[in-house]
Amino acid sequence: MTVINAQNVNLVFQTADGPVQALKDVNLSVNKGDFVSFIGPSGCGKTTLLRSIAALEHPTSGTLTVNGMTPDEARMKRAYGYVFQAAGLYPWRTIAGNIALPLEIMGFSKPEIAERTEKVLDLVELSGFGRKFPWQLSGGMQQRASIARALAFDADILLMDEPFGALDEIVRDRLNEELLKLWARTGKTIAFVTHSIPEAVYLSTKIVVMSPRPGRITDVIDSTLPRERPLDIRDSAEFIAIAHRVREGLRAGHVDV
Repeated sequence: MTVINAQNVNLVFQTADGPVQALKDVNLSVNKGDFVSFIGPSGCGKTTLLRSIAALEHPTSGTLTVNGMTPDEARMKRAYGYVFQAAGLYPWRTIAGNIALPLEIMGFSKPEIAERTEKVLDLVELSGFGRKFPWQLSGGMQQRASIARALAFDADILLMDEPFGALDEIVRDRLNEELLKLWARTGKTIAFVTHSIPEAVYLSTKIVVMSPRPGRITDVIDSTLPRERPLDIRDSAEFIAIAHRVREGLRAGHVDV
């Protein structure tokens, strides 16, 4: 079942220096339960495409649907949760309070808010930290809290914009492992922006390679790796071959511009 579908999507920003084409002729289908990573150089339109799926940007032409609806309709139906590059937690609210905020806005009852908050804290392995404040948690734990907030209203789709980009490699590896476990437990569809080739290959069932601006899709790679992926799978010949194809796609994107 297709949950995200883009057909001939173009997006042009009007700036003081003239029009800037951020996306050009983007065609893509994401199926239910996929883990799709978008990778490409800075300014290639990865985040713009993710933001378009979330109705935070609007294509100039073409068709983009989420669960068969326009992105604006999908947002009103709460079809997705969004995790930004920075955790974006309010420092005056506890971790539980931050997670509860969207639920409060949506009008959930206090007992249901408490139940959902406890459930997602457990999902991201932060049980017992609900009464802590963001400044009392490490960067990695704050980002897990941000993921919990996006999961709290149980949307089927999780949109993630480089959530681990600012973290050191050791923490990033651990959170990559935890994200795969969370994806396996929840069965959600995940769209994930990254600059890291190893991260894209390790996490994804499908890797979307994008060119420098104007952002075009130069390759879509269906991963042949098993869903159970220990970190040392990155040393396997199969992993290295997929990473090589991603790297070649990135190089080809630069050449073709």
